[in-house]
Amino acid sequence: MIKFWKEHTTLRVVLIAVAFFVGLFLVFFGWKNMPGTIPGLAVMFVGLAFLLFALWLYNKPFQDPKTPPAKKKK
Repeated sequence: MIKFWKEHTTLRVVLIAVAFFVGLFLVFFGWKNMPGTIPGLAVMFVGLAFLLFALWLYNKPFQDPKTPPAKKKK
């Protein structure tokens, strides 16, 4: 899966840009138009999820596929 994101950089850049701007829009929309309400907070959390998705997608090609994640020792 990591190889896919390294080979399709244009798709990755477009998805990152869309997720970033949608996330920013939702955060600002929830903050400015619905302050102090639960639906406004929910809109801001969805915007945060889009921003985190953009960050995850940006970092995906830089992961080393051969190294498994470290396990915690008890």
